[in-house]
Amino acid sequence: MHIHLLGIGGTFMAGLALLARQLGHTVTGSDHAIYPPMSQQLAAQQITYFEGYDAAHLSPAPDCVIIGNAMTRGNPEVEEVLNRRLFYCSGPQWLFDHVLRDRWVLAVSGTHGKTTTTSILTWILHHAGLAPGYLIGGIPENFGVSADLGNSAFFVIEADEYDSAFFDKRSKFLHYRPNTLIINNIEYDHADIFKDLAAIQQQFYYLVRALPSQGLIVHAQQSSIETVLQRECWTPRETFGDSHAQWQADTIEDNGCRFQVKYNNKSVGDVNWSIFGQHNVNNALAAIAAARHAGVPVALACEALATFQNVKRRLECRGIVQNIHVYDDFAHHPTAIAVTLAALRAQIGQQRLIAVLEPRSNSMKQGVFRDSLAESLQLADQVIVYQPPQLSWSLAESLARLPQVYLFQNTALLLNHLLSEVKPHDHVLIMSNGHFEQLHDRLLQGLKQQA
Repeated sequence: MHIHLLGIGGTFMAGLALLARQLGHTVTGSDHAIYPPMSQQLAAQQITYFEGYDAAHLSPAPDCVIIGNAMTRGNPEVEEVLNRRLFYCSGPQWLFDHVLRDRWVLAVSGTHGKTTTTSILTWILHHAGLAPGYLIGGIPENFGVSADLGNSAFFVIEADEYDSAFFDKRSKFLHYRPNTLIINNIEYDHADIFKDLAAIQQQFYYLVRALPSQGLIVHAQQSSIETVLQRECWTPRETFGDSHAQWQADTIEDNGCRFQVKYNNKSVGDVNWSIFGQHNVNNALAAIAAARHAGVPVALACEALATFQNVKRRLECRGIVQNIHVYDDFAHHPTAIAVTLAALRAQIGQQRLIAVLEPRSNSMKQGVFRDSLAESLQLADQVIVYQPPQLSWSLAESLARLPQVYLFQNTALLLNHLLSEVKPHDHVLIMSNGHFEQLHDRLLQGLKQQA
């Protein structure tokens, strides 16, 4: 069967391409801008894709066209699919029909932490010998690819609340029908899809309402989550994180690199790993609890974390030149920005921290976070922001309270400022949910030329 994916460069769609290839299908795709690491993954898997959209890409006609949720009416290939009445479906629907239907699905949901927690959970199950399949919205260093069919009943998936396609406005995760569900948090995001937090909670309500009574929900103790679960929940629950939760981390040392795991106030394991930050401690607790539901003893899960490697673009150190550390992080929501900065600040102490941000998400562009953005950046010694064209709100006004902030309307000027500003022992954290015109690589190359 020939499967063609529209939007193949997205993290979810690129993962689907790998799964379809493993199932033995011929796989092609189209996208308007495919950048690392997904472009590299597709090339390594020898999956053919086209830059840009053209009706000619659909000749000869594929057997199935998977339409990504970034596609809209007016796209040349979308119009060709509809006019020629080619068979099409959304990515989540195809995934359930061909991969998830008969699997024990462990889904990781929430506004933040999905990718890392999904990677941790997958690694725990792999370490325990359960050979899980998985689809992750990033590339976990332990596996080197974002998706794999696995060789068992278990499948771990990053469960996104974003919509499924232009013709299916349900959240993706409603297609997955999990047995085990993690809810890390629920906050307002995706302003292009949801009008308010209640609209997002409604999707989570539909998800929870359909969970089996023999399943398990592992969730943080957050009022926005409780609002959902109190409406109707037929599934057992376990909580993680704070001092009143069933799953807790105790005696946290080295910025979260070492901690004791407690369940119902009883010590059940010790973690010693290379990942830092309180948010990652909570991610680990959620994954340990979910893995236990799948039959993995807590001690074995803790043992697995000792060899866990993080996901690309999650506080990833891209290089060190002249003793200047350059990091790449996907953070694009004020909460994610704040916890990432807090984790790095705790790790580097008083060394200078320069935060570089591209406000690229739809919610950012619409100004949803204009009043909370400055506070999320306050742990940085200097803030540098790329101002996209036609931004509908004033970044300068939003960030005016910060003591040292610089705005740039093109990355060349931004890069020149960085190269003139940074000095040994600085830490430069570059945050964007896009490629940011490969700013990380350009900065590292510029520093090497200065050396």
